[in-house]
Amino acid sequence: MIVGVPRETKPDEHRIAMLPVGVGHLVEEGHRVLVERGAGIGSGYEDRHYEAVGATLVDGPGRVFGESELLVKVKEPTEAERARLRRGQVVFTYFHFAASRELTEACLDARITALAYETLEEDGGLPLLKPMSEVAGRMSVQEGAKYLERPMMGRGILLGGVPGVEPGYVVVVGGGVVGTNAARVAAGLGARVVIMDVDLERLRHLSEVMPANVATAYSHRDAVEEHVVHADLVIGAVLIPGGRTPVLVPRRLLPRMKNGSVIVDVGVDQGGCVETSEPTTHQDPTYVVEGVVHYGVANMPGAVGRTSTQALCHATQPYVLRLAREGADRLIERDPAFASALNMRDGELANEAVRAAHGL
Repeated sequence: MIVGVPRETKPDEHRIAMLPVGVGHLVEEGHRVLVERGAGIGSGYEDRHYEAVGATLVDGPGRVFGESELLVKVKEPTEAERARLRRGQVVFTYFHFAASRELTEACLDARITALAYETLEEDGGLPLLKPMSEVAGRMSVQEGAKYLERPMMGRGILLGGVPGVEPGYVVVVGGGVVGTNAARVAAGLGARVVIMDVDLERLRHLSEVMPANVATAYSHRDAVEEHVVHADLVIGAVLIPGGRTPVLVPRRLLPRMKNGSVIVDVGVDQGGCVETSEPTTHQDPTYVVEGVVHYGVANMPGAVGRTSTQALCHATQPYVLRLAREGADRLIERDPAFASALNMRDGELANEAVRAAHGL
């Protein structure tokens, strides 16, 4: 099989979809791997590392998109990349279709087989979403703490405080992988933290394993409002696999929030759980609404390309190898994990959450 690994073109996206070692395994099994020159630079992997394991290096995206049967990416195809997609081509990447009808319709028109990292489910979990959720959860507090600084338009709060001065108050909406990692980092900095979820069993578990400065709260409308309006930092950590994130923090709450408080909505690439959330970039990461600083970078892990690439590829490599060996059609029919990853094939939507998000 011909496997293509293009250079990511989303702004400030420094990850690459395959490590040299993974490319080497594919080549050893008899597959041809096309890697676009410079694709690994942002993650610290040079062209020579891929050439040494047998990859075919190509200039520009043309041959990668034009010849590959299996296209392995990190982020959803950009507008320029969508024009290069071919009917029947298998594309394995993060798509987040529910957040963009334009992307959904373009990929349907291209009649590709779209296998999404974020909906691949195995053993009750999301193994290809989890590593990036861990990175994003930890980064959310790191970025939130930075934008609480006064030069960044924040309140001028040090999350951990100092002796004699109260620490900052962090509200984490969502107790999954993102929320758990965010709460741990915030607690480690010394902040007061509350983590909210609708799953009581999950809250019981979090109460047992979290540090003493982390409290749990059941997430209903009144409770969310009560905690959010008093927060210095709000972390949106809600996920509906494949679907549009529900809005839990309405715009009307913002005038009641502290001036200079910060919202980091990690789920913005799925629409976000804050009504005023909009996607931003690492070059221009924040904007202010009603005195509240919003951080909406949709590819947060892209900023730490080395760490993120390694974490992502360790998870995706076994699935890429199986796709190259057995083919997508066979795996989709026989393996529930690949069936759950299937979002569309030959112009038809296969994911109910995406259909519901766009009324298709």
